[in-house]
This record gives sequence, structure tokens and C-alpha cells, in this order.
Amino acid sequence: MQDHPFYALHTHGLIRVAAATPAASVGDARANAHAMLDLARKADEDGVDLVVFPELSLTSYAIDDLHLQGAMHAATLAALGEMVDASAALSPVMLVGAALPRNGRLYNCAVVIACGRILGVVPKTFLPNYREYYEKRWFASGAGLTGLTIDLDGQSVPFGTDLIFAAEDLPGFVIHTEICEDYWAPTPPSTLGALAGATICCNLSASNIVIGKARDRAMLAAAQSARAACAYVYSAAGIGESTTDLSWDGQGLIHELGEAIAESERFLRAPALTSADIDVERIVQERLRFGTFNDAAAFAGHPEQRFRRIGFVHGAEAGDRGLRRAVHRFPFVPDDPARRDADCYEAYNIQVEALAKRLEASRAKTLVIGVSGGLDSTHALIVAAKATDRLGWSRDRILAFTMPGFATGEGTKAHAWALMRSLGVTAEEIDIRPAAQQLLADMRHPFAQGEPVHDVTFENVQAGLRTDYLFRLANQRGGIVLGTGDLSELALGWCTYGVGDQMSHYAVNAGVPKTLIQFLIRWCIRTGQYDEATNDVLAAILAQEISPELVPADASGAMQSTEAMIGPYALNDFFAHYVIRYGLKPSKIAFLAWHAWHDAEAGGWPEDLPQDARVAYDLPTIRHWLERFLTRFFQTSQFKRSALPNGPKVSPGGALSPRGDWRAPSDGTASVWLQELSQAVPHM
Repeated sequence: MQDHPFYALHTHGLIRVAAATPAASVGDARANAHAMLDLARKADEDGVDLVVFPELSLTSYAIDDLHLQGAMHAATLAALGEMVDASAALSPVMLVGAALPRNGRLYNCAVVIACGRILGVVPKTFLPNYREYYEKRWFASGAGLTGLTIDLDGQSVPFGTDLIFAAEDLPGFVIHTEICEDYWAPTPPSTLGALAGATICCNLSASNIVIGKARDRAMLAAAQSARAACAYVYSAAGIGESTTDLSWDGQGLIHELGEAIAESERFLRAPALTSADIDVERIVQERLRFGTFNDAAAFAGHPEQRFRRIGFVHGAEAGDRGLRRAVHRFPFVPDDPARRDADCYEAYNIQVEALAKRLEASRAKTLVIGVSGGLDSTHALIVAAKATDRLGWSRDRILAFTMPGFATGEGTKAHAWALMRSLGVTAEEIDIRPAAQQLLADMRHPFAQGEPVHDVTFENVQAGLRTDYLFRLANQRGGIVLGTGDLSELALGWCTYGVGDQMSHYAVNAGVPKTLIQFLIRWCIRTGQYDEATNDVLAAILAQEISPELVPADASGAMQSTEAMIGPYALNDFFAHYVIRYGLKPSKIAFLAWHAWHDAEAGGWPEDLPQDARVAYDLPTIRHWLERFLTRFFQTSQFKRSALPNGPKVSPGGALSPRGDWRAPSDGTASVWLQELSQAVPHM
């Protein structure tokens, strides 16, 4: 366990929530209170900040007319008092279901308890009265009840549907609660709660189970968390409820921004807690980017002006409690094989169709591409082959050129030729060394005088000449130049300005990060997009080290390594995702990266990832490469992105086109991000 604040969940805006499924006792409020307190104590030991119990959990839901008995009301109030007293020694905020009388009406309520007191009581708005439900027989609706109080045990407590509950010491920990049918309605109250500022919307539910209903609940929780840009915690009644006419499965769900974070095992015969860590900072950042969220608040008359914000002091946790949510090592590539295949299918076809449209619009006679035998040009070429197939072009209208330079390896050159031949494109070779030698001589560069000076000028002369040739060849042969540079290179500025990977007539890979390109090529092999000969070449290209091959091998024969210079692409793509898509602080990105990458033995590796790629990175390594990423991304590379040619956006994780997802000054500084990283992440 680590005791530095860096490892604490609250430091990074993470709140541990739980959907609780206690063992119900039909109509015995005291027994139900004790069952809930048993789970609350376990939640406390587990570092849970918020625990959500089912609807009417103090009495149980399916007791019918017993809800109207005075003795039951008295037992409910007594049991509620026990829970309030016990909460003084417990950390979690508790959301408890209870039927409470007020002014001659009985309300189905969520009671919010924390720190030895009742923070507020929220009545159910929508009362189902169809099929197996007849709640209007017992309960009054809370619709329109705002600004009120309820007397409980001699205390006046906020009462109404206009309540949200905010931790004063934990920014972003803001709770709204609704009850069962409320989120089946066309206008769930949690929508207004979210627009008023709640980040975690909760549902106390009874919800008997019938075939297919569990899927419906999950669909609604996912949809509401996506639509309202929030987390959604749902707890349904389970074991012990009356089965006179109904049955119960105890489904617990935790969703965040449309994504399932955790789900309970159903039909358990024992009490259960389903817990996960909710990223409220990510939710807040998403709302900042989601302009429609703000428009919806205005359309609804700014609910934050109508809701009462009930404050409480939660108390910060200390030290490392672990992290209870999946952090994907490859955020651009899903872990789930079926979803990964679906994403690869979409990404590939986005590129193919975008290129086909550009070829039609430009009325090009040919498509010109430089093929190095590396990953990016390989992927661009196979996308081009498929695009021309769909247009009904012969593939020989693709003019593919391999252009060896001073450091081109025989292996990559052989791969380039093998790929061009297997695809049936028009293949040619142009040796750029004589032209590069002349250009270096004209510049009086030491290399032209026989000195082994391999500086940035030496490298960029080669990169620039390749692009010069391609553009002039396109002029000569009625074509357009297809770019090969990818999103990862654009994020890092790992491209030569005005030429090289940065410039083309159409940048088909500009929206695809390096890690996704690797999986896309694997998907193409596995799904038979090309013939066996092509697949063999693709597999060989995947297996080679990533290198620009602009500097000759050293005395030991070691070739120039891209990742040795700029860091592992797996880490850089991880950093890029959280910077571009969510705008998270560097320390938060480091925290997530450490949880994702520090244990190579942990599961979650895609099954088609080679064993030798399954590596671990400790915190000093993560910090080292993150610092370099931030410098390159924020300070040295934006001017290249500002002049980016057209190309399709592919990933919801973001793109770097100045006409799309990312706009930034070209003369900015990385100091704010570097300072935050230095101050918040421990030095090892």
C-alpha cells in the first residue's frame, strides 16, 4: 500500500460507489435496517463513499396494504433512527428506501443519510399503476413538491424532488436520487438533477424480474448516464422480498458516461455489494466539452436555480485503496474481442470510404504513395487497394514507390516490394541517395565531405526528398499523393514539417493512432481482407521494430529505434487519449497509466497481442515519458498540426485536425502541465 497522496482516489476525483443488495425480511423494518447496516459496515471497511440500497428497503417493497398500517410507519421511523445513529461511525453516504407519511399522505422515499444525520428526503415522482403495479393505491406522487421539509424524530429535514447533495470537501461528489419508475419515464427526474450539477445519479429500485428485464434496466442505465453526462448507480431488490406474485433478482448496475463500469451477479442467495470507482472529474470535464449539455440546462430553465444543494462534509480518505474500475491499456482499442473487431471494421471502412470519396472528388487518374515497408505506409497502401476495388479501379492505378535512402534496411525494402507485388499495384523504385548527396553537397553539409554526421538536417533531407518526388510524380501522372502519417506521430510532432509524413493531398491515417493501426492490420489478416501472400507480408511487417531508417545502423548493427527516442507508442497513445479526449491533469494521467501498466502479469491483454509486447512500466518510466510527451505535444508540435492536410476522423478518442477536434496556439508553452506533473507525482 502507498501512502503518498498521489495514490489516493480522492486526489484524482474518483469516488467509490456501491449498489447494495441486502437480504430482505418482508415487513420487518428492524431486521431490514440491521441487514443494511451490515452491508454499510462492509462498505465502510472497503472504502466506499456512497452506498445505494433498494426501493423501500426498510420495509421491503412487496408488502401491499401493509404499507398503510400505522404500526408499520412507527417501526419504519424507529428503524430509520437506528440507521441514522449508526451512520455517525460510518464513512459512506447511505441512500435508504422508506415509506414516510407527511400531511396525511404516504410517500415512497429515498432517505439520504450521512455523518449521523438525515441530509434530505426525496419522494418518488412517477408511480406505476399498470400490469403488476398499483402503487397509487398506497402512495402519493412527489411531483411538484419543492422547497418543503419533513419532520423526522423531532427534526425538520429538507423534503422534495428539488434536492441534490454535495460534498463540500470533495469537488464533483454531487448526488441526485430517483426511485425505480422514475427512470423508466420519458422525462427522468435525474435529467434535471444532472443539469443542476449532480454527477452521480442514483436509483433505489424494487423492480421484480421477468424475462429480458435485466437487459432493459442496463440499457436505461447506460442511456441515462450517456444522455445526462453522469454516473448512474442502480440497485434492485433481491433475496427475501415476497414472492406471492413476483420474483426478484437483485441486479446492481454502475454506469458512467454510457459505459458499464460494474454489474452484480444476479439471483444471489446472500447479501452483496457491487462497487466501483466513479471518475467525477472525467464527468465534469466531459460536460465542459459537451456544449449540448449546457444548452439543455438553458432549455430546461437552468435547474441549478431551482434545486436546493444540501452540503455535507464527507472526509477525505488517505492512502492507496487500489482502483476498482477497468483502465484499458490501449484506450483506442477495446479489450473485448467482439467489440474490438467491430471497431476495427468501422475504422477500416471509415478510411476506405473517405479515400474513395476523395478520389472521386479530385478526379484523379492515379493515386501516388510512398511505401517504406513500415506500419503506416503499409496500412495506407492496403486501405488504398480496397478503396480502388470499391471504385471499380484497376489496382495498377495505384502508383507505389519505394525510395531507399542512406539507412534503408534490406528487410524493410524487401517487405515494401513484396507488399506492392502481392497487391498488384504499379511498383517502382527511386533511389534518393544521389539527389540527397547533391543537396547535402550544395548545403556544404559535412556528410557530403565524407564525415559521418547524421544530424537532423541529414535526416530531413531524405524525408523531404521523398515527399518532393511524390508530389512531382503526382503532377506528372495525374494523381494525388496519399499521406501515411498517423495520429500518434502528429501528437508527438514526429514528422517533418511541410514534407515527410506531415504533408500530402489526403492524410488517410491522420485520425488513426499507431496502436490502432497495429490492431487494424491484425484484423485485416484475421478476417481475410486480402489474399494469403499479402497476409504473410503484413505479419512480417508487424513483427519488425518501428524505425524511421534515416540514420545508418551503429557499430553493433543496431538500427535507429523510434520508440527509444520518443517513448513506447503504447504509453504515448495512452497519454494522447486522456489529453485530447478528456483534458485530464498530467498527474491523473500518470495515476491511470500506473494502474493500467505497472503489472505485466495482470489480465486484460488482447489475445492477439504478441507475448513479447506484454510489458510493464513503473511510475518513474511513466513519468519520464509523460514529461516528454507533454513537452512535444503542447510546446513543440502544434505548428505542424495547424497545417495538417485533410483526412478523416476515425476514433471517438479525438483527432488533431485544426478544423476538427483540436485547436491550440502554435506558440504555446507546456509549463503549466509540466509543473503540475512535477508537483503532484512522487519522485522515486
